[in-house]
Parts: sequence; structure tokens; C-alpha cells
Amino acid sequence: MTDFSPVHRDLIDRVPLSPDARIEEEVVVYDHNGVTLEGFVVFDAALTGPRPAVVVVHDWTGLREYPKARAHMLARLGYFVFCADVYGQGRRFEAMEDCETESGKYYGDLPLLQARVGAAYDRVVLDERADNARIAVIGYCFGGSAALEFARTGAPVAATVSFHGALVVHEPADVDKINGPLLVLTGGSDPVVPDETLVAFQNELRTREELDWTVTVYAGAPHAFTLPGIPPYRELADRRSWRAMLDLFSETLG
Repeated sequence: MTDFSPVHRDLIDRVPLSPDARIEEEVVVYDHNGVTLEGFVVFDAALTGPRPAVVVVHDWTGLREYPKARAHMLARLGYFVFCADVYGQGRRFEAMEDCETESGKYYGDLPLLQARVGAAYDRVVLDERADNARIAVIGYCFGGSAALEFARTGAPVAATVSFHGALVVHEPADVDKINGPLLVLTGGSDPVVPDETLVAFQNELRTREELDWTVTVYAGAPHAFTLPGIPPYRELADRRSWRAMLDLFSETLG
């Protein structure tokens, strides 16, 4: 099992662990167009049969400890969780300039970004432990943007959730294929998503009248407000946004 840092262990322990639960982890090596990717699976082995699944997309540092902690939280609730690897095996970063350079490759090539999330989604569909009719995709920061971009492909996603992700506005609008509801959770003081971008993004969503979407803005919350242990963290916004996601999952995943 992953040896989590105290700050991430505290995060995981917010979700009570059933006495009967048997939380297990797996490293899953998979491929996209010849690039080796290394995902991370967490699930409760005490449960039998296919269960609702969640694909978690990492922030711009790559698949490090934080998304794995969120995966453990979801696994304790009975979900089969697959942490996607957008960057590739061993590509994990700390320096801001490295993160900016690597994430910029994908912001500059949205079809590639969509395909990398799609590779993780396809891997989940093939797993007999996952109910492939009930798969949600969520992400944090860069991963939130990635989740929203993947939704545009028309994949049969039950729900899509973005936590403080950058909001990429498509011109012309490109929302006709989206399946399932969108939940966008953003900070009211996030310089990555200024008011004009938020309005433009919502206006794009409005071009499809029947699209189910919700945007929630948390007062005073900066970018990365759900990441504990760093200055932008806002516990109240973190807890409320997590609850908003679970409320949506109760409707769409069961």
C-alpha cells in the first residue's frame, strides 16, 4: 500500500473505513499510440461484482500522491477508481517551469489530451470489476480541464467533474456531443479562471439548451483550493466541493 504523507493520510481518513473493507491498490501499465502510461487503481476487494467507476485525472505535476489519496477516498465509498496517467510512465514533476512546459504540450494539442484521458477510460471499460455503464471522470487543476475536454468527445460518461480546472472556451462552440451532466467547481479568486473566462465558458454551454451543467463558485477560493498542505488550500471550499461531487454521483452512479 502507498505510504501516504500525513497531510494526505488525514485527507483519506475523512472517509470512514468500513470494518469489512479490504482496500487494495494496483499499478496498471497501459499504452497509447506506443507511449507507455502507468495508471493506479484502488478498490474495495470485499465488494463483489461490477461497481460504479471513477477515472481521476491528475494535476499538472503528473500522477503523484494527491490524486492517489483522492482515489482512496472514493474507494472507501465503494467506487472502482482508476487514476489516469496523461504524461507517461515516470513523467512526474515538481518545478513550476517543468509543470508548465509539460502541461502546455497538452493544452496546445487538445485532441492528444482527450485521447490520453480516453486511453484510461477505455482501460476501465475493459475491467470486469467496473460497471462500464456507470463511469464518471473527474480531475483537479490540469486534470479538471482534461476531464471537461474528454467530455466533448461524446464518450458515454455518466458525469464529469472539474475541480479548479482551467476552462478552455471553444470557438465555435463544441458541446453537442457531451453526455451526462457537467459539474464545474471553481474558485471565486482563481486567477486561472477570471470572470470573463467563466462567463464565456458558461455562454458556450448555453448554446446547447438541453445540456445539464452546474457551475459553482466558492467565495475567496484561489486556484488549487482542494490541495491540502499548500497555501491556496481552503478547507471549507474543499469539503463543500467534495460533497457536491458526491451528490451528483448519488444521482448518476448510485
